[in-house]
Amino acid sequence: MPIDLQPTLRGSLLELRPLQPDDWDALYAVASDPLIWEQHPNRDRYEEGVFREFFRVALESGSAFVAIDRADGRIIGSSRYHGYDEAASEIEIGWTFLARSHWGGRYNGEMKRLMLEHAFQFVDNVIFVIGPQNVRSQMAVQRIGGVLVGHEDVRGRESVVYRITKPS
Repeated sequence: MPIDLQPTLRGSLLELRPLQPDDWDALYAVASDPLIWEQHPNRDRYEEGVFREFFRVALESGSAFVAIDRADGRIIGSSRYHGYDEAASEIEIGWTFLARSHWGGRYNGEMKRLMLEHAFQFVDNVIFVIGPQNVRSQMAVQRIGGVLVGHEDVRGRESVVYRITKPS
């Protein structure tokens, strides 16, 4: 069965649904906060032109989500799948960001849990590629069970790479 890269996923806190062109205003309202990107390799992603390119690529990926707070229906962030490798039984989860009002683990943890549960229907391994200065994201992935497996991504860039293996 081929992997569905954009299902709608629901938890108690969040709904993840496919990113749509009409999500621009609400998602940029979240992403325009420079503090979200302060540890990220692309620290200028809060700038409209830079984020517009990020948004365009996310739409074209066919694997990006918006995160909606189920309590009030607001878009609070985004994430996506990337690099599905059927032969290696692996996919990446990344490009995740959340509004600072939703930092602290509960929302990110649920987002990742929903995405992991879906991915593990199709693959045995999920990887996370994180910038070396992005300590917040590294700690978040460690909290959900990520195991450090390397220090560069597939393109040879310095990164911190974690893996979560499907529970048996």
